[in-house]
Amino acid sequence: MTSSPVFPTVPRTADVVIIGGGVMGTAIAFHLAEAGVRNIVVVERGELGRGSSGKPIGGVRAHFSDPLNIELGSRSLRAFRDFPERPGADIRLDTVGYLFLLATDRQAADFEAGVRLQNSLGVPSRMITPGQARRLCPYVSTDGLVAAAHSPADGHARPALVVQGYARAAARTGTVLATHTTVTGFDTAGDRITAVRTDRGRIDCATVVCAAGAWSAHIGDLAGVPLPVRPVRRQLAFTAPLSPPAPRIPFTIDFSSSAYFHNSDDGLLFGLADPAQPDGFDTTWTAEWLELFRDVVRHRAPALAGMATAGGWAGLYEVTPDHNALIGRSAEVVNFLYATGFSGHGFLQAPAVGEIVRDLCLGRTPCVDVGPLAADRFRTGAGTRPESHIV
Repeated sequence: MTSSPVFPTVPRTADVVIIGGGVMGTAIAFHLAEAGVRNIVVVERGELGRGSSGKPIGGVRAHFSDPLNIELGSRSLRAFRDFPERPGADIRLDTVGYLFLLATDRQAADFEAGVRLQNSLGVPSRMITPGQARRLCPYVSTDGLVAAAHSPADGHARPALVVQGYARAAARTGTVLATHTTVTGFDTAGDRITAVRTDRGRIDCATVVCAAGAWSAHIGDLAGVPLPVRPVRRQLAFTAPLSPPAPRIPFTIDFSSSAYFHNSDDGLLFGLADPAQPDGFDTTWTAEWLELFRDVVRHRAPALAGMATAGGWAGLYEVTPDHNALIGRSAEVVNFLYATGFSGHGFLQAPAVGEIVRDLCLGRTPCVDVGPLAADRFRTGAGTRPESHIV
């Protein structure tokens, strides 16, 4: 890969500067490069994929309640399946399905409506009984379960491999990956950005794309574009190697508590969204969180509560007020585009969003109408996008 530490400064000019070298930034770079754009610079303050993209759970799904999220998930799933050929990398995709465990009649009714919508859009999800859920995932206790929702085409992949695959493909056509480079401001003229200022030099440019994840509000402030994104810590853990090995199970989610687990190498991965977690950029992993997970899971999957763990980590969700993405072009700064605020869905939607932002940059009509995801929806009184299938 062409990485800027080889050079003392960043390139002086670019057609497109992408801020953020995670899965979103590299996906956008790949799709632009594939479309023939040759003067692209990706600016990343650390190493590629070491921010939020370095620490997600890796889930890929089209099992959502909002049509836009279903479309973005479905299109991305197809791209993940095709990843070995385009752009050309093994991402360890495992299509084990998603399994949502539902404990109330209201949850079941909401998911039934979601399944009907998903089926109408080509997603092969289904409602199943608690007994069928246990057969899919033997760890599950059916005590108190009303129903479950199963989406067999979903699964999980390795985010770091996706970032590397996109970055290497983009670099082969000349994209510069300016790692260890921090954006410090913008130069403007009228309603346009004319240059991106960094701690390693200035880049004159025609278009800027913010794909900075949890750090996007700061970039938006520098550009004069409000991006309502807040950082929230999420933690996970890995079991020690299991003997006998764990059965191959779906990505299983206890919807009431948000506790989830799936296969990972020779053990399991555990996760849980702590509802008391304050906003902030702290990514310290805590043993107290693990005890919270054990307390929650003891009822729904008792065997997991006693499993030994071999470490864990914490990463950041980039959360918006309605837990849906911000995708679009600023009305005030007309050459500033953004793809951020995915609220935990960024990795799984990245391939489709890479295509969409490519088309927005090139003045094409995108494959999916993302007008309802414009960042100004919170200021103009436009309707927000409610999404109930949030993990």
